[in-house]
Amino acid sequence: MKVGLVKEIKDKENRVGLTPDGVRALVGDGHRVFVERAAGTGSGFGDDEYVQAGGELVSTSQAWDNDLVVKVKEPQQVEYPYLRDQILFTYLHLAGTTPVLTRTLLDRRTTAIAYETVEDDHGGLPLLAPMSGVAGNMAVTVGGFYLAASNGGKGMLLGEVMGRSYGKVVVLGDGTVGRHAAHAAAGIGADVVVIGRHPEREARLRQQLASTLRYVESGRDAIAEQLRDADLVVGGVLIRGAKAPRLVTSAMVEAMQPGSVIVDVSIDQGGCVETSHPTTHSDPVYQVFGVTHYCVANMPGAYPRTSTLALTEATLPYVRHLAGQGIDALRNDAAFARGVNTCAGQVTCSAVAEDLSMQADYRAFADIP
Repeated sequence: MKVGLVKEIKDKENRVGLTPDGVRALVGDGHRVFVERAAGTGSGFGDDEYVQAGGELVSTSQAWDNDLVVKVKEPQQVEYPYLRDQILFTYLHLAGTTPVLTRTLLDRRTTAIAYETVEDDHGGLPLLAPMSGVAGNMAVTVGGFYLAASNGGKGMLLGEVMGRSYGKVVVLGDGTVGRHAAHAAAGIGADVVVIGRHPEREARLRQQLASTLRYVESGRDAIAEQLRDADLVVGGVLIRGAKAPRLVTSAMVEAMQPGSVIVDVSIDQGGCVETSHPTTHSDPVYQVFGVTHYCVANMPGAYPRTSTLALTEATLPYVRHLAGQGIDALRNDAAFARGVNTCAGQVTCSAVAEDLSMQADYRAFADIP
């Protein structure tokens, strides 16, 4: 199969969908890999490394004009003309983005497979997890930065000083983002509260992360109470493929202390805070009611080397499967097929269809030869 690897163009997005080792594996499998020039430079992989791995350097249009296109982030508007009846494998977050992208994928009859909705045999999200881990760790680092008075924050340093803990971190969600954020915050000695829907997980989380961690069962009143004196709030809730639930209302934000920080990691799926809207690495924060909001929709792009290595380790087996079997790789693997969001002009993910007020059609695979 002909595989295209394109350069990311989202604001300061320096990740890349395949490392040179990944290209080498595909070439070894008998495929041709067309690499857009400079696709990997932001992650520290030069064009010469891709050539040595057997890749063929090409222009942007030539990288897109292939049976399988591998990316990291959803296509940007200037990339829409390149879409056609090919397989696109990338993060899509269609429920949290403009409906125009979804309609374009349908009009072009693109088989769009979203990393974030691919499941494993146990219902886990193996291709979302690596970047959720990076974002969870990063949320505490970023939050601490904007808590500095010199950066508009209240001046609270998260962590332990002379045996005493300073700073309260409230983590919304106990999934991959939440666990990594809680671990990072507890590791520096901050007071950590995890708000989730599975109180039976408290003992295990305290054993794995920190004995001082507090677990609060999610509910409007409980969230409002914990946010009043929070220094940093990390939003890490997720419903597979769907828009994130708005757990934090505008009134809750207004009741927070001025100079506090919200890092809404859920912003890719629309955000879990009512006052959140997507930002970029170039212009990452804004304030509402005196509370700093960091809502960058591609957070792991700030650490492209780590993120690319972690992501491609997870995605490469799936890429090889697609390159080897094409659409049959999806027909023969129900968990993998749950990653398909559009196919043959139809939305095939129920959560995406519901949030975009569209009809889902699961028979679309039958229309692909």
